[in-house]
Amino acid sequence: MRIQPFHDPATCTLTYVVFDPATKDAVVIDSVLDYDPLKAETSTRSAERVAAFLDENELRVPCVLETHAHADHLSAAQWLKHHYGSVLVIGERIRKVQKTFRALLDLGEGFPVDGSQFDYLVKDGEILTAGSLRLATLPTPGHTAACVSYKIDDAVFTGDALFMDDYGTGRCDFPGGSAEALYHSVHGVLYALPDETRVFPCHDYQPGGREVRYETSIGKSKSDNVQLRADTTQDDYVAFREKRDATLAQPKLLYPSIQVNIAGGRLPEAHANGTRYLVMPLNLAHPTAEDGARA
Repeated sequence: MRIQPFHDPATCTLTYVVFDPATKDAVVIDSVLDYDPLKAETSTRSAERVAAFLDENELRVPCVLETHAHADHLSAAQWLKHHYGSVLVIGERIRKVQKTFRALLDLGEGFPVDGSQFDYLVKDGEILTAGSLRLATLPTPGHTAACVSYKIDDAVFTGDALFMDDYGTGRCDFPGGSAEALYHSVHGVLYALPDETRVFPCHDYQPGGREVRYETSIGKSKSDNVQLRADTTQDDYVAFREKRDATLAQPKLLYPSIQVNIAGGRLPEAHANGTRYLVMPLNLAHPTAEDGARA
């Protein structure tokens, strides 16, 4: 098994192609559809980089995987699925996230909350087969209610649950997030893996301006993670996480990302005029009157 990372500097996202060079079977984990919020334009530049690697190495892509519904970048899963005939996979608890955000964004009863926008909803602990690749699904909720990690051989792809050891863990303040749940996901699930297990997170925020890194290990995380080590208590972690999250700004692509990603990477349907529109809630935290004053 080999792993090829791709870094998107605009969103600090790490996309992975995991492949068997003997059989040419591959999966793509956490892809990026580029989005310029000022122009309100999408592009497939990042996905095309991944595709160029897949094509150059003559790889087949049975599955495109999502660790969760991302809140900071749009997914290119549909583009990859259409180009490679892949099955789109996400954890079965995506239904909870869909239900939460359908109500929050007033997407209407016509927006399904049964996960049907995805091809396959994987269960906790389920083993997926993608050609010669075998993937174990680990439940790692906390950042969102639907987060999963995928273990392939000696590597685990942790999404936003566990980051590089010099950065920490994912935030837990989005609707349905839970610092207690993330503590158990990292401490009880990921840290139960062998120390030599390689860890590949979905983001690298390059603390201190260092070079991009995409790999650490369970052992190094248990000893050195700046937010959650093996000896960190639940109370200490939850207190830290909740205090830190209260200071964080919302991701600038939160609402576009969520709308697209809970729909399996599909853009909203075009209106009668042929244009697609994203929903942007106004003054969600502090409702206002029509003149802009607080209601």
